[in-house]
Amino acid sequence: MIEATPSRTALRVALRRAAHQVHDAYPLVFDDPLAVRILGPDHAEEIARTPDSIKRPFSAALRSFMVARARLAEDTLAAAFAERGARQYVVLGAGLDTFACRNPYPGLRVFEVDFPATQAWKLEMLQKAGIEPSPGAAFVPVDFETDSLRAKLQEAGVIFGQPTVTAWLGVVPYLTNEAFQATMRVLARFGAGSEVVFDYAQPRHVLPPTEQLMLDSLSARVAQAGEPFQLFFTPEQLAEELDWFAMRVVNDWDSTALTAQYFANRTDGLGLRGRGGRICVAEVRD
Repeated sequence: MIEATPSRTALRVALRRAAHQVHDAYPLVFDDPLAVRILGPDHAEEIARTPDSIKRPFSAALRSFMVARARLAEDTLAAAFAERGARQYVVLGAGLDTFACRNPYPGLRVFEVDFPATQAWKLEMLQKAGIEPSPGAAFVPVDFETDSLRAKLQEAGVIFGQPTVTAWLGVVPYLTNEAFQATMRVLARFGAGSEVVFDYAQPRHVLPPTEQLMLDSLSARVAQAGEPFQLFFTPEQLAEELDWFAMRVVNDWDSTALTAQYFANRTDGLGLRGRGGRICVAEVRD
């Protein structure tokens, strides 16, 4: 993240989520009626240029992963709200996520956390698009270099100790291990059974040669944008790391499981490739 500038990666994610609404076949994996609208006319041409999945399978695979993780986070929230009484949803590194503007759950409070510059940019985009946040939404700017995440969340009205779902998407690979641990210490203070959904990347050496080249290419692009990959885990390393924070893995989704859940029987070319990216759902232990 470059100081005082909005995240370029956040824009790329938003463009792919919007492209899914426009170019991919129904039923959509992740149906977001605000994904195109929030980007406004300035980005309409870029969305329209997105090649179809069959012509650009690797580009489509990246888009597939992004919409799958968004869907999984909101599926996790829906189950927690209905079955476990979760009434707080924290979105860390929200970017241009639109859930705070389409929250369908009465009594659910949504707390969006992001770098001040990225959040200011997002609020400007919402205003230009004429999109209003839902009642109960709070926007929490946090400079992670100088601010206390826990203190900022408390100031915004978050109640630690209560059942909470946290979506932490597209962030962990860009962190140092120290930053990952510091955030997990905060999330572990939520009530027992609270869940966090986050994606992570496996180390290069565990991937087959073709996927190593794909990772190298993507790594070069995000580094050029000023947001390099820094943190990698194997599933075993991640489970051991979470155990230090009294958290356990509920499910660690690989591409095979995600494909069965969200991409089975599709004929439009949309789907996952490789095994480098995974999505973890972890919970706070009793």
